[in-house]
Amino acid sequence: MPAADLQLLIDAALEAGKIATRYSGTTAQRWDKPDGAGPVTEADLAVNAMLEQRLPAARPCYGWLSEETEDSTDRLTKDRVFIIDPIDGTRSFAEGSRTWAHSLAIAEQGEVIAAVIYLPLRDLLYTAAKGQGAFLNGAAIHVSGVTTLDTAQILAAKPNIKPHHWRQGQVPDFERVYRPSLAYRMALVGQGRFDGMLTLRPSWEWDIAAGDLLIREAGGRCSDRLAQPLRFNNAHPRLNGVIAAGTPIHDTLHAQLDPGSTGIRP
Repeated sequence: MPAADLQLLIDAALEAGKIATRYSGTTAQRWDKPDGAGPVTEADLAVNAMLEQRLPAARPCYGWLSEETEDSTDRLTKDRVFIIDPIDGTRSFAEGSRTWAHSLAIAEQGEVIAAVIYLPLRDLLYTAAKGQGAFLNGAAIHVSGVTTLDTAQILAAKPNIKPHHWRQGQVPDFERVYRPSLAYRMALVGQGRFDGMLTLRPSWEWDIAAGDLLIREAGGRCSDRLAQPLRFNNAHPRLNGVIAAGTPIHDTLHAQLDPGSTGIRP
């Protein structure tokens, strides 16, 4: 079944790319969500409308969780659920950048079993199904083999490297790099382009569900900031940050984080 679900997600992601690229990011109508939740554009809503019609019609017994759909507790009664970010990196999209992604996943009893991350303007299609490996444009991918932090490139936003997040205030000596779109950052780790990624702020399930499976199927480890496995379709769909890398880098990052530090603060 994960293989059949994966093909469903691939077809939907490709159609999402056709819809989103009809819009020019800088001229697409844009609104700011309440409570500082970030921007949304008419492209996000158009992609979401297509996915919300197409995917549940194909799998009517699955639940639905999307950034751009009002949440319902009905999904909590379902064994399987779609977890969707119509456009991850909306701010980047609205600025006219090529670095934004469609992120589509299916979770079964809390575990992601099929996942797609698609960047149409970069022609990058990342796919994974449980037990079947991870792929970029049809070619198998694997996480980096780097094992020491002092030679590692880690994808992270600047607030994550403030001293109060790390034991004794000592930030590890890794090279910090950054890319827009949390889903894309996770895909790049799965691809082995970078050696790890972390985000210490609470993370929405739709941003990270697809990347979680992609990294695990690429031979890496993906967890929350306390090294607990990621579980999805929670009543409040937000998880306690993400650490993702090959096992040696993942475990070293976790060991050096201060467990008493909670979330991101200024």
